[in-house]
Amino acid sequence: MTESNPNDKYVISFLTLRKAVGISGMALPFVLLVGYFLFEKGCKFPPSISHFYYTDMGNLFVGILCAVALFLFTYNGYDKRDMIASKLGGTFAVIVAMFPTNFGKYTLDECSRITQQSNTFSNAMHYGGAVLLFSTFAYFSLVLFVKSSQEGDIHGQKLIRNYIYKTCGWTIVVCIVAIALIGLIDSWYQALKHLKPTYVLETIALLAFGYSWLIKGETFFKDE
Repeated sequence: MTESNPNDKYVISFLTLRKAVGISGMALPFVLLVGYFLFEKGCKFPPSISHFYYTDMGNLFVGILCAVALFLFTYNGYDKRDMIASKLGGTFAVIVAMFPTNFGKYTLDECSRITQQSNTFSNAMHYGGAVLLFSTFAYFSLVLFVKSSQEGDIHGQKLIRNYIYKTCGWTIVVCIVAIALIGLIDSWYQALKHLKPTYVLETIALLAFGYSWLIKGETFFKDE
């Protein structure tokens, strides 16, 4: 009979946390999308995931972000860098949830559950927190997840996982840069706004983030 490892329960806990983080991140834009079509009839579709704060899905938006933050606060990883990155990511997620972006003019007041005057500080905290949160996600994929305890050349499933981590990480980086450029270059935004580019790019970034965490949680491409 094989002797059980007393640390197995902690390993399972790490894998479960990784899967929970990944699933929560990937689910966020689609849960909001479904909720919009069910409850927001007659109102314009928000230009970004952040603007769902003002819709009937606002509490769910904040709740999922807080859940991701809780998972990240709980997750310590394998070394100090993992622990610091996860705690920073959790902090940034809370900032994004607690400091809403400005309401703007995306829809009529009667379609909003909350009306708010422009708040420069809150808006800056929100976007600063969002950039840092996505940057932390990219750091996990590009730096932390590709680490290996193996000596020598990496091969097998680990090599495949590393390709996926890097692809996901660079996808997040490209999305961050694209969102910034579209926001700064008004002619680009005006040409693309009917396609909801910010929401689409945020969704792609969250899918990349979530998939990399599912891979790290050994949902796919596990070692034999």
